[in-house]
Amino acid sequence: MSWAWACLFLLAVPVHGQADLNLNGAIDTRVHSGPDSVERSIDADDLARLAKKTGMRGLVLKNHWESTAALAYMVRKEVPGIEVFGGIVLDRSVGGINLEAVKRMTMMKGGWGRVVWMPTFDSEAFVKKLDARGLPYSKAPGSTVTTVPVSRDGRLLPEVLEVIDFIAQNHQLVLETGHISAEEGLMVVHEAHRRGVTHIVVTGANDIVVDMTIPQMQQAAREGAFIEFDYSNSFGIEQQHTMGEFVDAIRKVGPQSCILATNFGSARNKSPLHPQALLNFMGALHKEGISVADVNLMAKTNPALALGLTP
Repeated sequence: MSWAWACLFLLAVPVHGQADLNLNGAIDTRVHSGPDSVERSIDADDLARLAKKTGMRGLVLKNHWESTAALAYMVRKEVPGIEVFGGIVLDRSVGGINLEAVKRMTMMKGGWGRVVWMPTFDSEAFVKKLDARGLPYSKAPGSTVTTVPVSRDGRLLPEVLEVIDFIAQNHQLVLETGHISAEEGLMVVHEAHRRGVTHIVVTGANDIVVDMTIPQMQQAAREGAFIEFDYSNSFGIEQQHTMGEFVDAIRKVGPQSCILATNFGSARNKSPLHPQALLNFMGALHKEGISVADVNLMAKTNPALALGLTP
């Protein structure tokens, strides 16, 4: 709890002197928290209490290894007054591209399991790229660990199409691309759009694994996807981009198609916690010339729309 109260104090201080920026109504769509099978900076219930005090509207809880639908239900029960959602990442621990696991996630009491991510830590792109660079989270060099493929010979696998079709039939669900390659992400977005999926998000479009070019982001946006930008990619050990690079991409894609998230919760980046991180992100973008209206659009309105909520 000490980190939570320290961050609550810091939130009283305007970021970059911009008193007109605030978290009222903001939704962080990429939140890592405890309990988890790896160390996290804060538990989900404590984070929800902190986020509620700052005026945030909601959180999307993500776990690479198990569904967070039940956790979202329990956090809502313990911390009423904030909208908490869960989801499922289609990594090996849930059977990979496993339609039955997706169905069970949607059936969890409360109905707060809303997001389906394509593979992340077990995607072919993730393992290949991080192993090659010896970066955090990478598997051992030369590892023969099984990955979760989504395509073969330039075509999405039948089981991926089955999941996309199920999401298209359940309009409350959100399809996210996870940590698959940029090319695979575009294939998923295209098929999801063609098959009638209502809510599509490109996860961490400019992170080190996905690494979409701006034209690829623009293409995904034209097919109805929101493009997610994560503060973790400009911060601490995971820093990969300058704030100027974020601003350039946002302007060229268009703020109307962009979402701001933190991807915080790692034990390596224990401070700031998610609400302060999101506010810092908002302030940094504004300092680089993004208007307050557009910052709010990306941190408040678009995340709500992506989740099927009324802004």
